[in-house]
Amino acid sequence: MLLAFAVLVIAAPIAASAARYAFSARATNWQVADRSSAGLLPVASANHDAAVRIFAARTVRWRGIFAVHCWIVFKDRNAPSYTRYDYTAWGTPIRVNGFAADGRWFGETPEIVFAADGADAELLIPKIKSAIASYAYRNDGDYRAWPGPNSNTFIAAILDAVPEINAVLPPTAIGKDFPYNQSWLSSTASGTGMRATLGGYLTLTIGWIEGVELSLFGGVIGLDIRRPAIKLPGLGRIGMSAVSA
Repeated sequence: MLLAFAVLVIAAPIAASAARYAFSARATNWQVADRSSAGLLPVASANHDAAVRIFAARTVRWRGIFAVHCWIVFKDRNAPSYTRYDYTAWGTPIRVNGFAADGRWFGETPEIVFAADGADAELLIPKIKSAIASYAYRNDGDYRAWPGPNSNTFIAAILDAVPEINAVLPPTAIGKDFPYNQSWLSSTASGTGMRATLGGYLTLTIGWIEGVELSLFGGVIGLDIRRPAIKLPGLGRIGMSAVSA
């Protein structure tokens, strides 16, 4: 019974994600993949309002079977351009404007995880800047693809530092549960629940905003009741979007 359950909720979703990868453009040469703007942001020079976005897209090559890469973008009021922050394995870990703000991630069109504009964004931006400036794992050599700290750990730390964002990273954001604050037990970013983790390898999260998530070595099995959906390794969220319209 236990073996059948494991196959159903772990192996089968990962196999389905692998099959989807095999027949997608992601299986081609990533070095020549499209990284141009996906057209998800208004032209900065024509939009005077402040803006904040968190994006996620399937990561490079076979790792995209399991995981997405998340990044954050913001623009101050009347600023002529957006500023993008990624946490990467090459160069200085916190990478600023290394890619188009809403660029395709090596061919993958990103999804919007969070969006705020105008006065709401203006309130968030100073707190986001402070969270980025104080992020502990900002030195050369700090990045670790698994279990973290990686790109998704970086964004999770910002969400924790700025609870007003009130967003949930995709279940495929492997690394989001890495204990960057060195605590095995903490409240969720939304403040509506708790998270217990053993170094990011085994994590249980229960919260009204986050739902129920059991993460085994980064693969999430979960359920969202507030915005009905199931969460599966590799496939991610199936059901209602976590992002309010």
